[in-house]
Amino acid sequence: MQGQAKQDWWKNTVIYQIYPRSFQDSNGDGIGDLPGITRRLPYIAELGAEAIWISPFFTSPMADFGYDVSDYCDVDPMFGTLDDFRALVGRAHELGLKVLIDLVLSHTSDQHPWFAESRASRDNARADWYVWADARAEGSPPNNWLSIFGGSAWQWDARRGQYYLHNFLASQPDLNFHQPAVQDAVLDVARFWLQLGVDGFRLDTVNFYTHDAQLRDNPPQPAGSYAGGVPRSNPYAFQRHLYDKTQPENLDFIRRLRALCDEFGAITVGEIGDDEQYKTLRDYTAGSERLHMAYVFTLLTERCDPAYLHEVLAEYLREAGDATVCWALSNHDNSRVVSRWAALGGSEAARARVFAALLLALPGPVCLYQGEELGWPEAEVGYEQLQDPYARVLWPEYKGRDGCRTPMAWDDGADGGFGSAAPWLPLAPAHRAQAVARQQADADSTLSYWRRLLAWRGTQPAMQEGTLQLQPADAQLLCFDRVLPQARVRCVFNLSDAAANLVLPAGARVLAASHPDASRVEDGQPLPAMSAVFVSLPQEYAA
Repeated sequence: MQGQAKQDWWKNTVIYQIYPRSFQDSNGDGIGDLPGITRRLPYIAELGAEAIWISPFFTSPMADFGYDVSDYCDVDPMFGTLDDFRALVGRAHELGLKVLIDLVLSHTSDQHPWFAESRASRDNARADWYVWADARAEGSPPNNWLSIFGGSAWQWDARRGQYYLHNFLASQPDLNFHQPAVQDAVLDVARFWLQLGVDGFRLDTVNFYTHDAQLRDNPPQPAGSYAGGVPRSNPYAFQRHLYDKTQPENLDFIRRLRALCDEFGAITVGEIGDDEQYKTLRDYTAGSERLHMAYVFTLLTERCDPAYLHEVLAEYLREAGDATVCWALSNHDNSRVVSRWAALGGSEAARARVFAALLLALPGPVCLYQGEELGWPEAEVGYEQLQDPYARVLWPEYKGRDGCRTPMAWDDGADGGFGSAAPWLPLAPAHRAQAVARQQADADSTLSYWRRLLAWRGTQPAMQEGTLQLQPADAQLLCFDRVLPQARVRCVFNLSDAAANLVLPAGARVLAASHPDASRVEDGQPLPAMSAVFVSLPQEYAA
């Protein structure tokens, strides 16, 4: 086992998420790839991130763009080769970047050889590797479980004369983690990538691995309540998901996976979607035998008013205990935060800076999604250009995930420097106008602000190790302190379109601000609309 220092690097890290289809195309086929990522790694290192998380690049029919895996131990040709991946890891490590990859273990593609064998008969070697169940007497599915992507979570298979479970697309059958052989097989997959040098895994839908063996019906949500993590237009939101996920047996597998990762000094980041998000997060990250950290969806919501955000942090303090939360405001499954929280007011540039300050003020590791550092809004993708299967089911009430997945704009040329004139999704004109090259040359750009803020955060012990203490709720301000015995930093965010009064004790000193005028709060001036400030309080206010 490698040393403890190797295993502790993650505790306050900044992880840059890469959606490979949209990052950099190296061969002009319209799809980003691994050599393209390798080319752009210096940009991520210069930004100040310390690790990258790469969304799936495994062999796949791409029904869900790589989250439907048909070969866990190879690279899909559209992304490159295993040698390209080895080169990527080597270059990242040269630059001091850790490499996390996205493991999708809860389900495979229906094109995976395991599933082809499993569906062939009821008595083959892999017959029980997936979740199969007989129909009810009248032919309907075995219970009321629903797919996140719409409709029943059960698909009839005429060859076996049974239904199989799929929590997502019907072409994404769920593996049966009640079978030890399945656990052994996916642990072998993890070992394969660890031996290639990855530093850890982002674990897709980590609380979905096991299901209730009795296949009991889910109860309805209480009147007026909805399951989190999905739009209310999705009937999945109508159920309490007590039996289709988050089963206690799942933790036994998590312990096995953690033990394997510990052999290599690698880390785990779980994605948790559950009705009791912080409780589940606490259970999944407790002690040293489960996940290192996990993220939840409490800040990936449409609601964004200061009262809501205050309650999110209050709930975190009440419920999370010693759990390590990996915070995120945007990712490949949710609309970009600058647009999603537009109701707060202010310009896109002002919102982008305040949201950057908020994310980096939170305790523990954070995830930064590609383009977030550029302050990009959500792209508009017309129905005729849609690629996301989720959107096709719920359009137009839900426009899907394509708007946050459009290609990176590295410059303001016709192809945005992405590498192809006809990429898989259209390049957003607003993104080309805010391209990397333009923002690198502008000291006042959102990108320059992110770089300064990340560098500043790294010099502040209270922002690295300090506990979080919430200040009273306010209609305009979200306010909390990061506290050490020797220092207290007050983090204040004016999440409104009007200036706000901020009372500070004598001797308070502004350390950093999102807007030049915000520094004047030190002299008793109001905090400008849609701005953030970090203030060092006098020593007597330290813990």
